[in-house]
Amino acid sequence: MSALSPKEQLHIIESGTEAIVPAAALLEKLGTGRPLRVKLGVDPTAPDLHLGHAVPLRKLRQFQDLGHTVVLIIGDFTAFIGDPSGRSATRPPLTWEQIEANAQTYIDQAFRILDPDKTELVRNSEWLSKLDFAELLRITSRFTVARILERDDFAKRYAEQRPISLHEFLYPVAQAYDSVAVRADVELGGTDQLFNLLAGRELMEKQGMEPQVCLTLPLLEGTDGTLKMSKSYGNYIGLTDTADDMFGKTMSIPDALMVKYFRLCTTVPVEEIDEIQAGLGSGDLDPNATKRRLGRTIVDLYHGPGAGIDAEATFDRVFKRHEAPDDVPEVAVARTDTIHLPALLKELGLVPSNAEGRRMIDGGGVRIDGEQVPAQGYDVAWETVSGKVVQAGKRRYARPVAAS
Repeated sequence: MSALSPKEQLHIIESGTEAIVPAAALLEKLGTGRPLRVKLGVDPTAPDLHLGHAVPLRKLRQFQDLGHTVVLIIGDFTAFIGDPSGRSATRPPLTWEQIEANAQTYIDQAFRILDPDKTELVRNSEWLSKLDFAELLRITSRFTVARILERDDFAKRYAEQRPISLHEFLYPVAQAYDSVAVRADVELGGTDQLFNLLAGRELMEKQGMEPQVCLTLPLLEGTDGTLKMSKSYGNYIGLTDTADDMFGKTMSIPDALMVKYFRLCTTVPVEEIDEIQAGLGSGDLDPNATKRRLGRTIVDLYHGPGAGIDAEATFDRVFKRHEAPDDVPEVAVARTDTIHLPALLKELGLVPSNAEGRRMIDGGGVRIDGEQVPAQGYDVAWETVSGKVVQAGKRRYARPVAAS
């Protein structure tokens, strides 16, 4: 166990959290001196993770570093139901093959953050699939319909007379039973998960067990600084992004989000982050230098020590001196005397359409060997692009060569 006092541990755990319900109970649990069982349940509904997905994993790792045990539950059984949290309609069901493929990808990425020696990895099909109907009736009798309808998403759908499938009511019940099955001391989740977490606490109490503490974490805004991080919004930093992309995307976040990213996405000690926050607030710390440190730190976490410095050097070469990166891919294209540049950009995979290529050229966003293509400079000679570095936007490069 950690040599830190319960209050010192609580200070570290509180950093970056939205709420701890109830905080006094967590302090009491920490005071027992035994390793706590800290639960996170994840439904493998998507294969690739980004920094937003990693926020609870980072908090779990913090618990592990303090000497506690993490129970990571892969919700293969609950994935068949689909979490209705925040949903205005029933989720489409996944196949078992999709769930298994997503689960394995998730596990591989999660253990880039978690300590395997301090992690219990389980699947909730291990206990939920074995419940008979009598046991299910006994568990569901612990909840009332009125209690389930307190959930905002259910209440809204019910008031708007939108369909709610009966199996969706069972989702918070199933998640609550997960806490009973693993005897959780603490359960983590996003702010949208608080109802489900409290359902677990309620069921444990009704089962005569010491109830879990519910710890919620804020949603992480993406690189646009406004919307939550999501692939569908294009504002994400993926855990499997290249080091250069990871650093470049981090440098694009608004300054106001830097401290939040330090707290939720890095392993920098809490006291040090407090000093960074104070320094930025007083003006003693330079925001650009601080953001560079954030970028290096995040890259080092996922690509190894020293990778952040290399990614920073690439960033400066590309964005400060407008030089091309070292690994520009070559793309074979059909040679013609005159090249229609918008069509070439599409063929190189730099833009999705000719129209977008024309728009980018007219906006000054296309360069050939560092030279900006003038507006409406759509047609160029083959020699102008052959073997040259073609750049579209800030991060997209390709080198066209003649197809053999």
